[in-house]
Amino acid sequence: MRSHGRYFVVTLLAGTAFAPMPAIACSACGCTLSSDWGSQGLVAGSGWRADFRFDYFDQDQLRSGSDKVSRSSVSSADQEVQQYTINRNYNLALDYSPDKNWGIGIQLPWSNRSHATLAEGDSDISTSHDNGIGDLRVLGRFQGFNDEHNIGLQFGLKFATGKFNDTFASGPQTGEIVDRGLQLGTGTTDLLFGAYGFGALTPDWGYFAQALVQQPLNSREDFKPSAGVNLNLGLRYMASTTFVPQLQINARIEKREVGANADVDNSGASLVYLSPGVTWNINRRFSAFAFVQVPLYQRVNGLQIEARQLGSIGLHYIL
Repeated sequence: MRSHGRYFVVTLLAGTAFAPMPAIACSACGCTLSSDWGSQGLVAGSGWRADFRFDYFDQDQLRSGSDKVSRSSVSSADQEVQQYTINRNYNLALDYSPDKNWGIGIQLPWSNRSHATLAEGDSDISTSHDNGIGDLRVLGRFQGFNDEHNIGLQFGLKFATGKFNDTFASGPQTGEIVDRGLQLGTGTTDLLFGAYGFGALTPDWGYFAQALVQQPLNSREDFKPSAGVNLNLGLRYMASTTFVPQLQINARIEKREVGANADVDNSGASLVYLSPGVTWNINRRFSAFAFVQVPLYQRVNGLQIEARQLGSIGLHYIL
């Protein structure tokens, strides 16, 4: 492991500590890609690190269960028929490690989201557009279980810093509150806890595995968001110190929302993605990465919209 220390210091990939947003209904959760450094040994020493990431995904594919659904086969007289949700998510993360055993990370997302839907009983489409900060996440970790520091636990909270009162800007629903699952924040405090491990399979191949659970601790104005778990497995080829190809499998399993203002019937899902990407190590402190997420399996409750693919780019800097 020690002979590959340089690779683990300059390469970016890992657990879901910096997943862009907590999973929410209407499939507006964001991608499940892992871009945390915590479970890859990047923080096996003291110091500060910064991470900036941009995610883009256009959700326009209507689905029910594990099947695609044609909008022409669904009547808005009986239920809401969502048209699209375009997400542009920006995430700034700061991480500090006082030593090899302990670390803490803070992530603040900023989102730009456009949404269009045909509400139940309407004949015209209503649209909304909102942008602003999302819910702040603070996640600590401990990886002092062995001499390699390659097994760890994560624990923290998501705070209610994002607003949840955006309204429709046009159409028959103008002035009405957008579904709580599509707001920038959930209005709740959520518990985060998980575990991870990483290592080298061969001199040229490295791996990681990670699970992170998110459990809401309260409800807000008759709404409690979905509880869920992210599962991640990744491989990377480290023959080159400059360009490092990587491949992840990311899964998200979430329950239904709860409450009078929740869309209980159309919330909750099981999602699995294949995520190829590459990290470019520009120098010893600075690296960039790019990934594409392609759905392998999508199963939703009720009627929801999902993305056909998702894209992420980002920068990582060791201060």
